Amino acid sequence: NMNEIAHFCKKEGLIVLADEVYQENIYGEKPFVSFKKAIRDLGCDFDDFELASFHSTSKGITGECGRRGGYMELVGVEPEVQGHIIKLASSGLCSCLNGQIMVDLMLNPPQEGDTSYPRWKEETDGIFEGLRVKSQALYEKLNSMPGISVRPLHGAMYAFPKVEIPPKAIAQASRLGMEPDTFYALSLLEATGICTVPGSGFGQKPGTYHVRMTFLPEEAKLMAAMDRFEAFHKDFLEKYA
Repeated sequence: NMNEIAHFCKKEGLIVLADEVYQENIYGEKPFVSFKKAIRDLGCDFDDFELASFHSTSKGITGECGRRGGYMELVGVEPEVQGHIIKLASSGLCSCLNGQIMVDLMLNPPQEGDTSYPRWKEETDGIFEGLRVKSQALYEKLNSMPGISVRPLHGAMYAFPKVEIPPKAIAQASRLGMEPDTFYALSLLEATGICTVPGSGFGQKPGTYHVRMTFLPEEAKLMAAMDRFEAFHKDFLEKYA
């Protein structure tokens, strides 16, 4: 957990790089807890703990994976080191104007009483509720398929279902020089046009197979795609039974 990571990094003199771009995408009952809060709750012994926290408009509700812009907060980092980091960042290309505007809007959204607040609130709530509904629908659909299981989708925009791949399919993948989940994902793409990412690229537990997919598409399109996915999976299991 976060406390264990903090203690380990303090002992080893490591800085934590916290990717917190999905902090708005929380659909379950557990709230988002920032790494900064976790460190502050550990007391004064962690006042000098080094942390870099990242947030982006391309995730969350603001950008929906389209807008590009973000920021980094440095905590407990020596001013001289911060200066070098700022100098390095300044030497590169900045985010485009759209991205910079979206970062400002993400950090300073309309407030109640502002002219734009009702529309902003309606759109923001609508986007969030749509993601929540789709996360639940995808969770239920995947777990209804034989040989596929997935944990509740309480955050972010993706599912990482575990796929039980038959031994004959594993053997075929080996003959083709592929990881079994890569073979499964490419077979799915060729048969249905559905693009997923093999779990072998994410450091999955040896002997297990996964694919990663998103629930960003419109609900009707998402569920239509999942119907095609289900039909493919059934045929795949029968073919390599």
